[in-house]
Amino acid sequence: MTSGGVTREGTRTVRLPSGEQVPALGQGTWGWAEDRSRRDQEVAALRHGLDLGLTLVDTAEMYADGGAEELVGEAVAGRRDEVFLVSKVLPDHGRRRDTLRACEASLRRLGTDHLDLYLLHWRGRVPLAETLEAFETLVAAGKIRYWGVSNFDTADLAEVMGLPGGDAVTTDQVLYNLTRRGVEYDLLPWAQAVGLPVMAYSPVEQGRLLADGHLAALAAGLGATPAQLALAWVLRHPHVVAIPRAGTPGHVEENRAAVDLRLTPDVLAALDELFPPPTQKVPLEVL
Repeated sequence: MTSGGVTREGTRTVRLPSGEQVPALGQGTWGWAEDRSRRDQEVAALRHGLDLGLTLVDTAEMYADGGAEELVGEAVAGRRDEVFLVSKVLPDHGRRRDTLRACEASLRRLGTDHLDLYLLHWRGRVPLAETLEAFETLVAAGKIRYWGVSNFDTADLAEVMGLPGGDAVTTDQVLYNLTRRGVEYDLLPWAQAVGLPVMAYSPVEQGRLLADGHLAALAAGLGATPAQLALAWVLRHPHVVAIPRAGTPGHVEENRAAVDLRLTPDVLAALDELFPPPTQKVPLEVL
């Protein structure tokens, strides 16, 4: 079972299968670098997050066609050693040669010589064994430290772990929030049982949860914002990392405060009533 700790900045951590600890609350970049008028603010937000201990940064070659990686590279320049840097390869680049090339291109855009974690963005037509072979080659070359997957359901994960070298998988990044609870039925318990941490993307449903009046009322009773309550709910799991996006330094501070919000059994029961947990297998949802 994975367990967590606390960093020197006071943020909670999640333990990877290697034993390394990473922040339970990171920073996502989906949607960044799509509007040049927001670039300076997005860079400032990311840097402020690093100051607050949110040093796990997630991006992908797909985001803004590599523009998000370039933005992240600008933001972490001079601070790379502080950052646990995550990026993703598209399944169309899953062939061994293509994965190696895609990784090199991501490294150039990010301005770094290695990634801490490299994920297959979702499952495509390329045999998983070939992509895993590429990941192993990248690890051996020092281009990536760990590899994992994204948008893989339980059966897909089990298949990965049954392949040669598949037991080195480090995480599965999936859609998980109060309105997308299907993974609680089987994926989360299974991952916890095998010691595999999960990364939750869109933990506030791309902001749509913030408009829920019932959630807002419950959060107000705790002296919190709806975003903080939604994030704290995801972070209640000791083996789940949340990677919300925050476009301004103020939004980053709001997210950071969610780490310190403790939810009582009564609050959790109220959330279960508002957003019922699954009672049967739900196909993995994606955005």
